[in-house]
Amino acid sequence: MKALVYTEPNQMQLLERPMPVLVDGEVVLKIEAVGICGSDMHAWHGHDPRRQPGLVLGHEFVGRIEQSAAPGFAPGTRWTGNPLIVCGSCDYCVQGRNNLCANRSMVGMTRAGAFAEYMSIPAASLIAMPQDMPARAAALTEPAATAWHAVNLSMRALVRPLHECEVLIIGGGAIGMLAALLLERLGVRRLTVTELNPLRRASLARAVACEALDPRQHAPADAHFEYVIDAVGSAATRSLAFSAVKPGGVIMHVGLQDWASEIDMRKLTLAEITLLGTYTYTTADLRATVDALYRGRFGDLAWVEERRLDAGAMAFVDLDRGTSAAAKIVLRA
Repeated sequence: MKALVYTEPNQMQLLERPMPVLVDGEVVLKIEAVGICGSDMHAWHGHDPRRQPGLVLGHEFVGRIEQSAAPGFAPGTRWTGNPLIVCGSCDYCVQGRNNLCANRSMVGMTRAGAFAEYMSIPAASLIAMPQDMPARAAALTEPAATAWHAVNLSMRALVRPLHECEVLIIGGGAIGMLAALLLERLGVRRLTVTELNPLRRASLARAVACEALDPRQHAPADAHFEYVIDAVGSAATRSLAFSAVKPGGVIMHVGLQDWASEIDMRKLTLAEITLLGTYTYTTADLRATVDALYRGRFGDLAWVEERRLDAGAMAFVDLDRGTSAAAKIVLRA
């Protein structure tokens, strides 16, 4: 089979790889579509020690079962899936918080991912979807569920209802775009998104009723927003989030661009700011997101760009250079 392989920093190659070996309890999927995630870009840059050269990346997928060694999972049926491979028995899994599983592994990190014609995965990780769901929408389940999970966690901490809040999203990539679309449909009417790429700002302005700003030219006002989502996670964006949030407000930290930075703990304490971290999604989030995408609750997804798998190496280059307006590029196998 053909697979897009991370061969060295800033290099992807389309190579021949052996077909996945079917083992008990798993299925082999024929991949229809797979999205390029920010974490894939992070690995491509050589910044993720967990993802080493030689690995097939990709964890935002939809596919059709080619082979099955699991009862109830018939060849020919279409599925998306949870790329987190969880144990199902630790305290977190039992509590329904399997995104925090103490024994988790991951597709596209600890095992071969979906930038390939075929991929194996435990059947327990598959998420049911309508069989007529467009591949573009199904491939967005994973990033959309990340936004879904983050917004749901935030609403528990906000003092006032979400629709009353003035909201800032830092970063107009896929998570920022999907969070903005979700917040708009949840009634938010005062929404600002900061994004450095002018092509993405134009895409945001077309897709969402928001103010799309270049923070280098138009910095958000200090202490102005009840709710801030940092969908980038750099030292600079964390600083911006703390500057922009109102006393008593909530910062939801989603992005993981930089692994460490200084946090203004004095402001956090004296202004009673709530700082929340979020990691991926639960199985319940994924199921709810499939339904929302299928029913069009994230809009028409016209801002998503599709390319062939054999054009995937150039897609990484275009995303790195900022020459694509798309917040998400989906590769079709």
